[in-house]
Amino acid sequence: MNKPILIRGARQLVTLRGPAAPRRGAALNELGIIPNGAILIRDGRIAEVGQGRRVENLALAKDAIEIDAAGRVILPGFVDSHTHLVGGPPRLGDFEMRIAGQDSRQVAEAGVLSSVKAVRATPSRTLETHARICSEQFVRHGSTTLEAKTGYGLDHMGELKVLRVLAKLNRAPLDVVPTYLGAYAVPPEYQGRDYEYIDWVIAEMLPMIRRRKLARFVDVNCDRDGFRLDDSRRYLEAARSLGFALKIHAERLSHSGGARLAVELGAVSADHLEQAGPDDIAILAQSSTIATLLPGAVFHAGSNRYAPARSLIDNGAAVALATDFNTGVSPTCNMPMILSLACAYMRMTPAETISAATINGACALGCADRAGSIEAGKDADLVMFDASDYREIPYRFGVNLVAMTMKRGAVLYQRGEVSCPAPL
Repeated sequence: MNKPILIRGARQLVTLRGPAAPRRGAALNELGIIPNGAILIRDGRIAEVGQGRRVENLALAKDAIEIDAAGRVILPGFVDSHTHLVGGPPRLGDFEMRIAGQDSRQVAEAGVLSSVKAVRATPSRTLETHARICSEQFVRHGSTTLEAKTGYGLDHMGELKVLRVLAKLNRAPLDVVPTYLGAYAVPPEYQGRDYEYIDWVIAEMLPMIRRRKLARFVDVNCDRDGFRLDDSRRYLEAARSLGFALKIHAERLSHSGGARLAVELGAVSADHLEQAGPDDIAILAQSSTIATLLPGAVFHAGSNRYAPARSLIDNGAAVALATDFNTGVSPTCNMPMILSLACAYMRMTPAETISAATINGACALGCADRAGSIEAGKDADLVMFDASDYREIPYRFGVNLVAMTMKRGAVLYQRGEVSCPAPL
């Protein structure tokens, strides 16, 4: 048994305590803050949480390793429920073409195909190395659990290669939850034959991936640059029949009907939703499907069409936030910056953004029983910030205030002091 760990003196211990269920409406603002809070950790799990004096006087705390959190804020580790972790090199050419004013749809479609070509041609070890570097950036910005999609292989060997890389990355050190996004785009060899491609995926890929237990979720891009509603439905129904949980890229570039399909099929989440209308908001609010919003993609595209977060929340929908990390669409691992964008452009409160990026993100991945809040019995996934108030985290946009990231009681990242050389 490892020696227990005592984290003491937190100015604000933001626990998000409560049921392991998505927060909605006013509950998104209820953070369960404990002033002068302390956490006692044993064997990677949280043993006790509460006021400092009470926790510090427990018998288990007497010989514990102490971590001083005086004057700082502690949050649950961020749960990033939508990323494309393995996607080839940065699409810098796309970036410059968008800046120059070229048609964004054509740039995006060409970019996806270039990423598919790159992923197919790149050795697994190289893809893994690049993904590990990105994972380290997630850790530095406070994320401790990630969802990661395929979708840039789009053939048998390419998709399996990505899924095997994701399997190697899981728990090394982050939890990586794999999603099969075989229906992200129509691959080059099937151009103009969308129906045939979906037939092939249903017949060949879905049963094999399920049999080998390579993915927990199945996702589809139901949009004008992806698949029509009828093909999306066939694909998702086949996945559901095999026991996969479902996700949908919905209402991203056009009003496709993806949000309604997500609710109809019982999808865990409908993601993006920039084009969602009043009917979509109403149906999501009455469902268990989580609206996962991705403001980083909108910001990077230079668009002003953000998802209607305020209306979704006010109508009672469960809302999560994620980075949508993607080498072409949203090349950021910085969840605090996503919180800043959600406050500035989607009118979410700081408290709502934190709930959306922790407990609701965990619910969107089916892991809220062990992640997303700081409560006894859960994994000790924590982030300490050099801030005295949680509102500073989104307020200080683009600034990394993370002082320490901990995963299952192990310190993954601890920021050091900036050196000050002697004057010449």
